[in-house]
Amino acid sequence: MILQERLQDAFQQFGWSRIPEVLHTQAEEAAKHNISYLEFLDKLLQEELAAKRERFIRMKTRVAHLPFHKTLDQFDFSFQPSIDERRIRDLATLRFMEHQENLIFLGPPGVGKTHLAVALALEAIKQRYTVYFTTAHDMIQTLQQAHHTQTIKQKMKMFTKPNLLIIDEIGYRKMDETAAHFFFQIISERYEKGSIILTSNKSYGAWGEIFGDTVLATAILDRLLHHSITINIKGESYRIKEKKKAGFFRPEPTGNNPEQTD
Repeated sequence: MILQERLQDAFQQFGWSRIPEVLHTQAEEAAKHNISYLEFLDKLLQEELAAKRERFIRMKTRVAHLPFHKTLDQFDFSFQPSIDERRIRDLATLRFMEHQENLIFLGPPGVGKTHLAVALALEAIKQRYTVYFTTAHDMIQTLQQAHHTQTIKQKMKMFTKPNLLIIDEIGYRKMDETAAHFFFQIISERYEKGSIILTSNKSYGAWGEIFGDTVLATAILDRLLHHSITINIKGESYRIKEKKKAGFFRPEPTGNNPEQTD
């Protein structure tokens, strides 16, 4: 009993939480299979290290503000034949981050752009990179509010400091002059310093309309595309696919009779 209390006290001081949970089971296994002391110790430490890594990933995922937890293995590449799976798997090695390159996913709504961005963010977190996820709208709102409260320098760091910044949904809303200026600042601050993953439903040719200024859009694209990889996704929306499976989606009726159905 005294030994058990001493062990529990030692585990607590080391901050170990997994070993106390598996100690009894592992000890029985070691005795049953005549495992050496060193192998027994190794098994315990590997359990603790795995648990510590899992806690680290969960914590960093929360800090990154990821909207959901989806991996590359959960992505249905067969549904989007326009995507080269080998190329995406190669991006998951994160070599583009080592070279401070940007990654841009272009395509219509619902084709999996955000899923891929989040999956690569999870890979970056596993490799101990700092990550932050935001939509373009939320980022601009945050910076505009900070400008009014004179905390813009502190808030800028939220988007310039992480190793990887994900800006989702470029093009869903047009930006006014102030918003476009803030966006340009973020891109300029991160230029050749940290990677950006960006998703947009608009082609580059339409970005002048998004930012309300063709010259500013060109300056933004110049910095974004200098060291970048563009993935164009063409295909049907995953959300429509799921609705079709569930029987909730029906095509719009054709013809002049509004009551007509197929």
